[in-house]
Amino acid sequence: MSIDARAVWRNFGAFTAVREMSLQVRPGEIVGLIGANGAGKTTLIRMILGLEAVDRGEVDVFGLPPSRHTRSRLGYMPQGLGLYQELSVRQNAEFVAEAFGIAAPALPAALEAVASRPVQEIGLGLQRRLAFHCALLHRPELLVLDEPTSGVDPLARSRLWDTIHDQADAGCGVLVTTHYLQEAQQCTRLAIMSHGRLVAHGSLEDIIGGQTAVAVRAPEWARAFDALVAAGLPVTLAGRLVRVAGVSAAEVRAALVSAGVEAAVTEVPATLEETMVLIDREVKIPS
Repeated sequence: MSIDARAVWRNFGAFTAVREMSLQVRPGEIVGLIGANGAGKTTLIRMILGLEAVDRGEVDVFGLPPSRHTRSRLGYMPQGLGLYQELSVRQNAEFVAEAFGIAAPALPAALEAVASRPVQEIGLGLQRRLAFHCALLHRPELLVLDEPTSGVDPLARSRLWDTIHDQADAGCGVLVTTHYLQEAQQCTRLAIMSHGRLVAHGSLEDIIGGQTAVAVRAPEWARAFDALVAAGLPVTLAGRLVRVAGVSAAEVRAALVSAGVEAAVTEVPATLEETMVLIDREVKIPS
């Protein structure tokens, strides 16, 4: 097992950031850790890395408690990237390589083109590519990636995910957090956190399960949207398609008829985003 966290808790004074959270990552699989800001994802990651104490429960990495030894076998990309802004691209890579006691390999072509420039002078996309390159330098057995694609363009996100899959295919375990829910489809399994707790886990199909939404197609879609909002229903837009999650088609139809809006109403499977909203509503905030 690459990661085995069992019923772990982390408190900061009276505030509980992580409560009774369990998570496993096996070699060769990609586990997506998903949740809103403040859900406890980064705190859990820091406990796995040994950067935060575990108040209750147990964490093992490669079958051992987190330590400098286990850290040497994993690659970590934090939200803040962990780069030295005043050093050059090449100097950052060389520093990380020296820390792991290895020779720095050649930079990828895109990074070689800016190798002598300070990190603070290159774009965010290249900075993220450099941080990911540094995380892979020592050929880790486990990758822990905290928002690795945040703020970069879709093509750069796609390239990074190609590399993540290459690592998993080679037997590396991957734990990744993301705010881009479409990236959840790239994961072997998902673990959804809310208010410090695990509230759902499994494949995308497992989590969505039987959750449904109602799709509303109306010639006057803006009127349909306004009518459903006025009725207090949880409405979202997908282009000009109005969607309502967690209520029956009959309830949606009744709200539209009451407002005098003509529309076709169809029950459809919920999206992951809609499912997360529904799950979050059901979660009681711990006292």
